[in-house]
Amino acid sequence: MKDTSKKNTEPIKKVKVEVVKIKTETIPLEQQILNFLTQNSSLLLYSTLILIYIIAFSTRLFSVLRFESVIHEFDPYFNFRSTKYLVNEGIYNFINWFDEYSWYPLGRIIGGTVYPGLMVTSAIIYWVLNFFHLNMKIRNICVFLAPLFASNTAIVTYLFGKEVFDKRVGLLAAAFIAIVPGYISRSVAGSYDNEGIAIFALINTYYLWVKAVNTGSMFWSALCALGYFYMVAAWGGYVFIINLIPLHVIVLLISGRYSNRLYIAYCTTYILGTLLSMQISFVGFQPVQSSEHMAALGVFCFLQAYCLTNWIRSMLTPVQFYTLFRIGFIFISSFVTIALAAGIATGYISPFTGRFYSLLDPTYAKQHIPIIASVSEHQPTAWASYFFDLHVLAFMFPAGFYFCFKNISDGSIFLILYGITSIYFSGVMVRLMLILAPIACVLAAVGFSFTLRAYMRYLKSENSNNKELPQFENRNQIALFIVVAITIIFIFFTIHCTWVTSEAYSSPSIVLAARGQGGSKIIFDDFREGYNWLKHNTHQNAKVMSWWDYGYQIEAMANRTVLVDNNTWNNSHIALVGKAFASTEENAYEIMKSLDVDYVLVIFGGLIGYASDDINKFLWMVRIAGSTDPNVKEADYFTPNGEFRVDSEGSSTLLNSLMYKCCYYGFGTITTEANRPPGYDRVRNVEIGNKNFELNYLEEAFTSEHWLVRIYRVLPPDNRS
Repeated sequence: MKDTSKKNTEPIKKVKVEVVKIKTETIPLEQQILNFLTQNSSLLLYSTLILIYIIAFSTRLFSVLRFESVIHEFDPYFNFRSTKYLVNEGIYNFINWFDEYSWYPLGRIIGGTVYPGLMVTSAIIYWVLNFFHLNMKIRNICVFLAPLFASNTAIVTYLFGKEVFDKRVGLLAAAFIAIVPGYISRSVAGSYDNEGIAIFALINTYYLWVKAVNTGSMFWSALCALGYFYMVAAWGGYVFIINLIPLHVIVLLISGRYSNRLYIAYCTTYILGTLLSMQISFVGFQPVQSSEHMAALGVFCFLQAYCLTNWIRSMLTPVQFYTLFRIGFIFISSFVTIALAAGIATGYISPFTGRFYSLLDPTYAKQHIPIIASVSEHQPTAWASYFFDLHVLAFMFPAGFYFCFKNISDGSIFLILYGITSIYFSGVMVRLMLILAPIACVLAAVGFSFTLRAYMRYLKSENSNNKELPQFENRNQIALFIVVAITIIFIFFTIHCTWVTSEAYSSPSIVLAARGQGGSKIIFDDFREGYNWLKHNTHQNAKVMSWWDYGYQIEAMANRTVLVDNNTWNNSHIALVGKAFASTEENAYEIMKSLDVDYVLVIFGGLIGYASDDINKFLWMVRIAGSTDPNVKEADYFTPNGEFRVDSEGSSTLLNSLMYKCCYYGFGTITTEANRPPGYDRVRNVEIGNKNFELNYLEEAFTSEHWLVRIYRVLPPDNRS
């Protein structure tokens, strides 16, 4: 056996180790950052989108932070009430719901007179959260639904911009729409209205349409039809979509850009979209009967004729084709003319609505439909509103048009058409600034993106000696100046948007706020105070007469029956209420008894200076009443000089009307300002003319703390004073 314990006595050889120094080139910090961003572009992209998503949601929470989680405005209260009914009773009962609390004595079938998309969306979210045992009140879901969908809109806008141009345009467009005031005005927390989800549905449908045209895929076309269906369920503004898409198709045909992709996209979208939209009860057969939808049907038929013509052309000689074409054109034109005439004559094709005419002619509503003209958001848009709601986007909007024409494509043509039509409609009606805001964001993003990439090329080190770039003196300095200037513009845009959101669009109309002399905040909660009084101090079957503006709030918060509300579907019934307010107390009493009125509610702002009160709305009540009863004349409520005055020089007809007496009863003894006589109206800035009067057919039942809400009880005949 070998002895392994014996030590190795051989000498150890020394090995020389040389250290080799590797020279490393120092990379500048800026280049390292650029390399990191280049290598992790996807991470940067998704991180930016997540940040935009969070900002879009959080910037709409000012109203909740400053006041509380409360529903805003008027229409949202009907939507909230309907959503609660849907959640508690189920979809079947909701569709068949007859609401006896509204439009007494007529009532209203809710399921057949609403766009249910908003309510169904909230209900689904509520049911899903409860399925996973995440209990959340339906009111909070309704309050935060608009900010949530605003975040979704930002993501869809990114996809829209990316599909038409590239990621850079998409990111800028998403960032703009996340904070632009023109969209925030309808999507703050508590703004539980159809527009809160409709703009998401609008941009989503447009994105899917452009995607379908670019790919020619029936899959994307079918998704576009589904997006259109959701838009129809959400908002009546879907008519804008169903007319803009056919317009896009016609322009592509005229410009020689027809392709099989376009045929597949439009036919699939139109057929599926029309069939799906007809499932909404409120829409019904309008897509094939109403004049507003005829353009879409006409383009669909024209597209079939165009393809058939091309196929026949390929089968015949030119002489044979032109002979057949002339015969066919005469025959088809005659057939279409006769069909349209017969459809209109028989009533199968319904005429254009008054709202449609008011979009074509801004003066139409004031002359023929005062109920539409009386709404403040239906007034023409002031020039200042464009800067207020869009800021710098209004100035970069034309630059976006320029780059769309310079980089023409099917998608850029769609942007051009959307931009032109939205500019016109936003000028006709201030409410439609909401339609303009998304395309303003996209087109401004196009303008900024192409401008930045044009000058950023000069700031890259590898392009310093690039002879292919346009050469001019001090190009690097000019490029740096342009980039810095645009960055500063972005900063000011962000500041403006934040200020407008905070100060102008985050105050719920149900709770008013003002600043005291020392700068302290004063809260006026008179609306809820008045509605709570109605709820707890009147019998459940009491009928309340008020102007239609407050109908939804009374129904939802006081749970009492009203004669008219914000649906405004029956002009003659609203006119009758307007006539009652415009009449003397004695004549108004006869109208109120015929309608079983128990209480009269008016809004009066003369004590605190609230300008949106019923006195300032009174002339619209007179005009609407006069549209059905020629005996009610607006001129009777003016002075001989044509002035509308509530002081001693005011018209006797006005000073003895029911509205005047309900607002100013007891006000003649109240001192509102120092060094002013009693009965001084702080809105009209005059001393009222009729102070010492008594009510014979009504008695004061409730007046809120700041006199904003005044409620009167209608006396029965045997108890009149």
